[in-house]
Amino acid sequence: MAYKSAAAEPAVVPAGTTARPPATKPRTSGRPPRRRGTWTPWLYLAPALVVLAALLVYPIYQLGLISFLEYTQAQVSGGEPTTFQGLGNYRALFADGQFWQVLLATLLFAAACVVSTLAVGCALAVLLTRVRALPRLALMLAALGAWATPAITGSTVWVFLFDPDYGPVNRLLGLGDFSWTYGRFSAFALVLFEVVWCSFPFVMVTVYAGIKAIPGEVLEAASLDGASQWRIWRSVTAPMLRPILVVVTIQSVIWDFKVFTQIYVMTNGGGIAGQNLVLNVYAYQKAFASSQYSLGSAIGVVMLVILLAVTLVYLRLLRRQGEEI
Repeated sequence: MAYKSAAAEPAVVPAGTTARPPATKPRTSGRPPRRRGTWTPWLYLAPALVVLAALLVYPIYQLGLISFLEYTQAQVSGGEPTTFQGLGNYRALFADGQFWQVLLATLLFAAACVVSTLAVGCALAVLLTRVRALPRLALMLAALGAWATPAITGSTVWVFLFDPDYGPVNRLLGLGDFSWTYGRFSAFALVLFEVVWCSFPFVMVTVYAGIKAIPGEVLEAASLDGASQWRIWRSVTAPMLRPILVVVTIQSVIWDFKVFTQIYVMTNGGGIAGQNLVLNVYAYQKAFASSQYSLGSAIGVVMLVILLAVTLVYLRLLRRQGEEI
């Protein structure tokens, strides 16, 4: 009996189906595959990048250039030529003891504002998840009204509220003619109240949106396990909101570090004998009140470097958490 080879026997195709051609190995030319649409995102971003370059790159270039020159009122009016100072302006700035005092005050004030803003915003975000629709709507509208109020308007209103002669706050608290803007710490506290008042709505709305995105089953399971509300927030809600909390924290640091309007309006330009100066107001006084534009620009460059460092930390944290930058 003769046996046929299995390789020579044709494959049986079931009825109603079509035979597929054998798979062939794709040819490789040794070059990496060409990605389609690599430049497409940049084409969409090009108009925004052009606007940002016009609004940011050139002013930053001028700021850095002036910080290396001798640029006072004499140079502005054209009476004397500008001379290159190198790092002379920075050496004079770092040798000034007032600069380090203002820098320390700015860091402490910004830290207090950030912590207070996050505490108030997160607390009210949790409150929004526990109240009925009508109180929630009222709180939302009130918060958005505070957020939409211009800084100079809000600062003027807060100065009136705490006025020693006509303000209602001193009357309600029984403080008599106590002046909040006379003392250094009380003036900083008053400005802190106003900064938190106009900043917490952003934190509240952002954190509230993050809480609503958390599955209800997770919170319900933690509650059934006997966890308190504080334990649920600390062990469940806060870790799941970590990317959002990082974003609002870094943005609050940037906003509060460069506060100008509230300090300038509420303390009348930096307080008595400059006791309430922050870096932004200090730079303004050096550049425009003293006509030392080069020193004012050097302060601006120092602030820019500090904020860039904060931004780099922010980007690194996002990369660690797997966020798409």
